[in-house]
Amino acid sequence: MRRFILKVAALTVAGALVSACGGSHDDDPGNLVQVAQDNGFSALLAAATRAGLDDDLAAASANGLTVFAPTNAAFTTLATQLGFADANAMVAALPPSALASILSYHVLPARRTAAELTAGGATQATIYSYNATPATLALNTTSGVRITDAALTSASVTTANVEASNGVIHVVDKVLVPPGVLTVLQMAQVNPTTFSTLTGAVGSAGLTATLNGAGPFTVFAPTNTAFAAIASTVAGLTVPQLQTVLTYHVLGSQVLSSGIPFGTPVATVSGQNITINAGAAPVIATITDTTATPANIVAVDVRASNGVIHVINKVLLPTL
Repeated sequence: MRRFILKVAALTVAGALVSACGGSHDDDPGNLVQVAQDNGFSALLAAATRAGLDDDLAAASANGLTVFAPTNAAFTTLATQLGFADANAMVAALPPSALASILSYHVLPARRTAAELTAGGATQATIYSYNATPATLALNTTSGVRITDAALTSASVTTANVEASNGVIHVVDKVLVPPGVLTVLQMAQVNPTTFSTLTGAVGSAGLTATLNGAGPFTVFAPTNTAFAAIASTVAGLTVPQLQTVLTYHVLGSQVLSSGIPFGTPVATVSGQNITINAGAAPVIATITDTTATPANIVAVDVRASNGVIHVINKVLLPTL
């Protein structure tokens, strides 16, 4: 702060001298941290400070940096989804290492304007590494800039090209969720459009602590639409029956899509088996439960800190 005050004072004096001489100059917008301060990104800066990244964001960079900066409202939304009272409570509760991973996932290692993002392809590598590889963001630039994260949720750039001396900021309306930081349950919680019924059922069944545990787990996660198709059936389940249904969607180990054992009965945490078969394009794979209707796997490898999620379009039904 002292350096910032001195810098402002120096710029004020320099501006007066230039004006007195009849000259002009381009104003220095300040570094990324200063610009974020000037634009009211208090939640982002609080998270950066706790994560120990504020000095990195303020430092000069040869290629500049690109920061996708979530608004305070975006941080509040994430906090609420994860069960915190507000953004301040979330920042105080999450480990600095988790905050550092989340924020690093919002930073590209070079300055990219909105036009350069549009021309730069469908994916952008961030400075966050997962499994020794830079994690990427998926971009859709057909109408503005939309970014899909590892939780299969999307953020929109609401204000682009906010200049800083060491990079550029693009304001986004959602906190981007990286792979490998949140638990399997939390990854579902931050995507309520797809999984709110599932996470509500997990809470009703008393399985929250289990799916937030060490794992590792593989969760075949039915969408809200899948649950809606059998809403009356789910409503009639007892708590033990609901537990059986939900644990029928869970394997007691991490199985990525590349390691799925096709055509072989697979034991679930419920104690009953499912069988997974390779699908015919565009279907990735299908799961056979105790009914005659297969469930399609529609998305795979949503990586969590304690396992992996594969998305399915039907609720699997065990013997009750």
